[in-house]
Amino acid sequence: ALKTFRDRFWNAKRGCLFDVVDAAHERGAVSDLLRPNQLLAIGGLTNQLLTGAHARAVVDLCERELVTPMGLRTLGPGEPGYTGHYIDAHAGGPRERDNAYHNGTVWPWLMGPFAEAWVRVRHNTHKARREARDRFLQPLLDSTTSHGLGHIAEIADGDEPHTPRGCPFQAWSVGEALRLERVVLTD
Repeated sequence: ALKTFRDRFWNAKRGCLFDVVDAAHERGAVSDLLRPNQLLAIGGLTNQLLTGAHARAVVDLCERELVTPMGLRTLGPGEPGYTGHYIDAHAGGPRERDNAYHNGTVWPWLMGPFAEAWVRVRHNTHKARREARDRFLQPLLDSTTSHGLGHIAEIADGDEPHTPRGCPFQAWSVGEALRLERVVLTD
């Protein structure tokens, strides 16, 4: 099963996983949009589906293109359809908001699977855990002193300055930060 997964999802051209295989229910059709979903094959779950050089390539690409101080973008900024600013209720309707929500908006909770994957491809060393805490978790914790005092927002803009948006007190954002601090990045 793991070999089949790797064979079907590995995108050798981009050095990452396809976002969707058999896209639109068409055998062999793929979506190669850069999204954070592929990180769940490396971090965020108990067992890894992707290891070694392929896992490292995915993590490195996602770090370069998707990571922000507030979490991960839901779509890479160079991809078709990227929306760098979440459209709030005053600037658009439900369709525009939903489109922005999944096409560039930052989700803080995704920092959990990313940071865990980042540490795993660095062999879960003390140095890697410490660096991940400083580089990826600390900026999220720092955000708790501004928007939604003591909490982490649901989403943020994909483009700088990554303004927090959505629910200011989002449980899944806080939950992943806690999991990182207490489970993944502990010594």
